[in-house]
Amino acid sequence: MIRTDLAEEKIPETNKVPEGISKEEKTKGNCKIITVDILSDKASEQIGKPKGRYITIGFSDINPENFENTAEYISEEISSLIPKGKALIACLGNRNITPDAIGPLASEKIIATRHISDELPELKEFSSLRQVSVITMGVLGQTGIESAEIVKAVANDTKPDFVVVIDALACSDTERLCRTIQISTTGISPGSGVQNSRKELSEKTLGIPVIAIGIPTVVDMHTIAENLTNSPPDENKENMMVTPRDIDKLVERASKLIAFSLNKSLFPEFSFKELEMLSS
Repeated sequence: MIRTDLAEEKIPETNKVPEGISKEEKTKGNCKIITVDILSDKASEQIGKPKGRYITIGFSDINPENFENTAEYISEEISSLIPKGKALIACLGNRNITPDAIGPLASEKIIATRHISDELPELKEFSSLRQVSVITMGVLGQTGIESAEIVKAVANDTKPDFVVVIDALACSDTERLCRTIQISTTGISPGSGVQNSRKELSEKTLGIPVIAIGIPTVVDMHTIAENLTNSPPDENKENMMVTPRDIDKLVERASKLIAFSLNKSLFPEFSFKELEMLSS
């Protein structure tokens, strides 16, 4: 069975999209954008993804020449999903394991503003900014606490209007590793990509909209074998997660891309140059 967190990869490769699912494709610059809407319970069960909207953005290698345009295109898609109001950004993952460090690294570049009006009242020009809180919490093995429990506790205290969850994902196509972003309205189950699924973070569990943003950083070996041979792998043989050789550089770039795209969505009044200054 193909293991992937990407809804677009879950849809059978036929000319006809299954009933209860809509799929649209468009291109902006160097980005191919695929929007998948899972509309029925039957379709949700068929492909193993919750009902909701999934936007998959594939892009070429990130470099200084295309970074800003790529972030702009991604920002537009994020903006189409996030509500107005106060935001809590929950950055999941283990900073000590590079493929799982997308969330913690992105948190360093996301602009937090909730404290400004109370702690820095003299900065009146910033008083009208959207209130944004950012948390990173490690993983269950480090803290003994589920990520969902931490996010729920913080949300209950800070009262955001919505939550954005950032995490590393798994995919089935090695070409997508660190070159694809998925944005969805369905929340996320931390660790599901590596078969270590934890309590989910979703509107159902938190009571407010939860937007999930993720980048695939791993593919499992059985999935690679199945793609190459077109036959199911021997499940009795040892499986492992595979990641690119230059994963350190790729994760650093990908986390920065997520952070700047999200910053632009949360604070559209600022230019990318201003956002870079504020996040440094």
